[in-house]
Amino acid sequence: MIKCACSMMDKFTAKSNWLQSAALLAARLWIAKVFLMSGLVKIKSWSSTITLFTDEYKVPVLPPEVAAYMATAAELSLPVLLVLGLMTPLAALGLFVMTMVIELFIYPGTTDHYHWMLLLGILLSHGSGKFGADFWILKHFRTKALS
Repeated sequence: MIKCACSMMDKFTAKSNWLQSAALLAARLWIAKVFLMSGLVKIKSWSSTITLFTDEYKVPVLPPEVAAYMATAAELSLPVLLVLGLMTPLAALGLFVMTMVIELFIYPGTTDHYHWMLLLGILLSHGSGKFGADFWILKHFRTKALS
């Protein structure tokens, strides 16, 4: 009876690992789309972006031009890392910090930001899953290290 239960748990755990990886992939793709689209809008009309950062966003401490360049660079590069599943926790951390700045200083109380931070927190803590480059790179190096 105990062997049967253990066997069933092993099978369920193996399947849930793949389901977890699929959910992490979905989260990576969804959040990457949100930020990448925003970055593409910013580079489409750079003068409008600078005006937006000067007049509406008003990020504390940073000059508007610097904030615009930093935000655009992050929105165009970090989603690519998320899609690839490469350096997932680092990419998620960058976007999490960016979302915190947006939530605290620019558009407070926006429900979307909480959803983004939740997904980014999950990616930060769980990584890319089996469908990301991180998993396969680490697997390769662990295999080499054990050889």
